[in-house]
Amino acid sequence: MKVKTALGKTLDMGGLIQRNEKIRAVGNMSVNARGDTIDSNGKIIKSANEKVANSYSKTVGNKSAQVQEKKVQRQKPVISKEDVELKDVFDEYDQEDVMIEQVKKQQRGKNDN
Repeated sequence: MKVKTALGKTLDMGGLIQRNEKIRAVGNMSVNARGDTIDSNGKIIKSANEKVANSYSKTVGNKSAQVQEKKVQRQKPVISKEDVELKDVFDEYDQEDVMIEQVKKQQRGKNDN
């Protein structure tokens, strides 16, 4: 990201940040510019990525934050004699419908000629 200063000079903020990301940041938090926790010698104790992962796992690792699937036991359907008889009746109607459609197709074919 390039910005212009008050004197009209261009300053590359992205390059400046990238060059100085491992240097100790000003303040009382003991971090570098990238956000890594560092010791008094500037060695990284905990990286910013580890901090984010730890924070995320605390949130998502919480059981109340996770969606729990309920296991549903499915029962086998009970089929009575009446149901079987009704199925047979409906099967007959389905067969009749198929035959009707075949006759209609044949009639359409004759009408096209």
